[in-house]
Amino acid sequence: MFQNDQTKRIGRSAAAGSTALALATVVTVTTLRPAAQTVPPFTPPPASSSAGPLAYSCGVPPNPAPAGRGAPPIFPAHQYPVQLPAVSMLGARNDLPNPYRDGVDWGQLPAGRKWGSTASVTTAPDGTIWVVDRCGNSGAGGTTCSGAAASIAPIFQLDSSGKVLKSLGAGLFVSPHKLTIDKDGSLWLADNGAHQVFKLDQSGKVLMTLGKKGVAGAGNDEFDAPTEVAVAGNGDIFVADGHTGGGAATGNARVVKFDKTGKFVKTWGRKGMGPGEFDVPHTIVIDSRGRVFVGDRQNNRVQVFDPDGTFIAVWYQFGRPSGLFIDKKTDTLYVADSESRDGRTNTGQFALAQTGYGYNLGTRRGIRIGSARTGAVQYFVPDPCPYPYPAASSLAEGVTVDGQGNMYGADFLMNVRKFVKK
Repeated sequence: MFQNDQTKRIGRSAAAGSTALALATVVTVTTLRPAAQTVPPFTPPPASSSAGPLAYSCGVPPNPAPAGRGAPPIFPAHQYPVQLPAVSMLGARNDLPNPYRDGVDWGQLPAGRKWGSTASVTTAPDGTIWVVDRCGNSGAGGTTCSGAAASIAPIFQLDSSGKVLKSLGAGLFVSPHKLTIDKDGSLWLADNGAHQVFKLDQSGKVLMTLGKKGVAGAGNDEFDAPTEVAVAGNGDIFVADGHTGGGAATGNARVVKFDKTGKFVKTWGRKGMGPGEFDVPHTIVIDSRGRVFVGDRQNNRVQVFDPDGTFIAVWYQFGRPSGLFIDKKTDTLYVADSESRDGRTNTGQFALAQTGYGYNLGTRRGIRIGSARTGAVQYFVPDPCPYPYPAASSLAEGVTVDGQGNMYGADFLMNVRKFVKK
């Protein structure tokens, strides 16, 4: 389909390593002569699947634009689409081996219930898999679980085959984001619609609430769209706070630390691009050594801190982090990149910003897998949606792995997928 025209080699360094070591990276940028390409078709999932209606769409609108306003064919021959380089401008590799088979729809939800948008899938200490969606709705933030959706349970416990063991949480949340399960089995849910964090037992009983419902603030007892909770072995609570205002000056951009009783301890971070600064801290996890990993999404990087917030490292080589998971037995780090883009779209319309939010030049979406100890990236599970991406988000926004090494991805485009090793 493509014929090489010319190749340029550009030197680039990417920050990485336990001391933010600069890794020299050679980026190959290739100018190509592509054939004309049309918009991929909108394909609804089969009725037998629990996937929601957008799961197979890659974000392509179900009704194409009228003739003369972006109708196929979109890309004239010899112009677009361009091919992604082997390594992005920030050092994220697009060409690593993929150890998994294609992801398949997962979860056998009750009749009439389909997955809504989700950013959350997590493995419990007992080996069960927990998923949180937006009460069957498409969207993020706002009031996806309010009104008519208040009677719908957004939290599911499933076994590895996808059988639902229980569901809970109806009427408790405004727009749930990510769920964490601590070593004792308690559930911690960040509700970015209510600006609160909840601790629940596995029957759905609320054990602790942090934040003020409906109040977005920067006080010690306030959040502005919190995204995820991490719980240390001693019970300390770390909250990634700040889904609001990606690429803008508004909203919180910090980590808030509490002790196990919910007493405020400290906060660190502010809006910015420097070490220890954030822009949309979207996900947070802890490794086997107690280090705190923050997915600093709008800055296209992962930052590493000690438990007191002292900066250790910044890593760009894992792509744009929407979700993090660390296997503490091996300190293997899984990073879900669901948003990297550069403004091109498969719809031929300016639906995505040319710069600003989501901009991460030359990076393919997918899940990158490597070492939480060294920052080395070994594997890459690419997004099957064709580049250039037509939607703001596709493939996994949340990621986890079970005891058998199977990987699970939670998709904003209304699906949960299971990936089995080859």
